[in-house]
Amino acid sequence: MLDATTRSGGTATASPPSSAAAEIVVPASVSLAARCTRALLSPWSRLSLLLVLLASAGAAVLLFEPQRLLTGGWPPQLGGAAAAVVFAVAYGLCTVAFVPRPLLNLAAGALFGSQAGLASALAGTVLGAGLAFGLGRVLGQDALRPLLRGRWLKAADGQLSRHGFRSMLAVRLFPGVPFWAANYCAAVSRMGYVPFLLATALGSVPNTAAYAVAGARASAPTSPAFLIALACIALPALAGVVVAWRKRHHLRGR
Repeated sequence: MLDATTRSGGTATASPPSSAAAEIVVPASVSLAARCTRALLSPWSRLSLLLVLLASAGAAVLLFEPQRLLTGGWPPQLGGAAAAVVFAVAYGLCTVAFVPRPLLNLAAGALFGSQAGLASALAGTVLGAGLAFGLGRVLGQDALRPLLRGRWLKAADGQLSRHGFRSMLAVRLFPGVPFWAANYCAAVSRMGYVPFLLATALGSVPNTAAYAVAGARASAPTSPAFLIALACIALPALAGVVVAWRKRHHLRGR
């Protein structure tokens, strides 16, 4: 707005803005909410949430003892394909909660036979790996990547980030690295989601099949199928030990 001097032909001057219009006052509640949101979404807060979830899952396993399915059998109200699907979902959740996969694979074979047990266990394997990878990627990667400073950690991270598919395929084919550890290591690396799941599905077939057959033929421990399954379990484990030993000396030489 122009003043009276301007209207009479004098120098045009604009009236100064009021202090209320110049200053934008942010309510204290909005500022506090923004700070709380940033704190809750910070890398260390998300990592803490991941640790709480994993600890709760482990405690639930200890409390409910899912291994009782081996002795008590599957609930009688479920059967056929529905039972296999429910078992696959339970399998995936149990692997996230650190239940050993060999125990679950044996249970799959004992409950559903070799073929259906293999399908159900393999589906549960991929589901559990995907859940663990997603949790680790969303909740743990930002906080843990700056901590990758040791030689072994940097080497593992570089291998998974640059050669994710073949590295994870080798980990799944040659047992030795715990299932949950491989999942969260891959999540912290820059490995892609699709290569991780594909390598997990393909690499888990031989070992899972061997355990499923062993579980299905556990009542006949002297049968050829059971003995072959045991050999298929032992030989990859021995090969994994040899490869790890050779890699250890190679890294020392470097």
